[in-house]
Amino acid sequence: MTIIQNMPQASVQQKIPIEDIKDGVIFLKGGEMRALILTTAINFALKSAAEQAALIMKFQSFLNSLDFSIQISMISRQIDLSLYLATLEQKKKEQPNELLRIQIEEYIDFIKNLTQLSRIMSQNFLVVVPLSSIEKKGGGIMEKLGIGKKTEAERQSSREELLVQLNQRVEFVKAGLEGISLKTASLKNDEIIELFYKLYNIGSPGKLIIPKT
Repeated sequence: MTIIQNMPQASVQQKIPIEDIKDGVIFLKGGEMRALILTTAINFALKSAAEQAALIMKFQSFLNSLDFSIQISMISRQIDLSLYLATLEQKKKEQPNELLRIQIEEYIDFIKNLTQLSRIMSQNFLVVVPLSSIEKKGGGIMEKLGIGKKTEAERQSSREELLVQLNQRVEFVKAGLEGISLKTASLKNDEIIELFYKLYNIGSPGKLIIPKT
């Protein structure tokens, strides 16, 4: 027991491999980069057999066109309606019409009963677009292997080249997804920060951000 107590406790921040979030890009501690694309979903079951076959062919064509890997993630989270209910309660107090106040109160009761009977979930679909420094186009083998020191100006130039390459990948993925009738939106700094905050704080109130697509 004494040994466990004396062991240094690593902070949560040390366990998260993120070094910085800037210009809508996640910079990892190992030098890699990630961009996040929020996308919509298609109710595949409601499509006809011909439409389903066409969607499968388009998605297969999109995947085959990629010369880099991507990750598709679905995040499910129970919706917290407490703020919405608090807003309705305030509207009820401010409503001068007695009949409308009664209707708002009935609606509030309906929402409360609905949330008690079933868990209302929100689903966000994210596409992770990666890039590592070794994938940089051009450069000698020494540079790709990370051997040899660079000046600050060289590091900045290399970083900008990587950002250009990553942005090209993002636009390519977004075009491919939009080609199968999906809407897309790149996550910005504050949206990425809120996303990770919610992921690492499961019990926190609210829902994951959903930027306009």
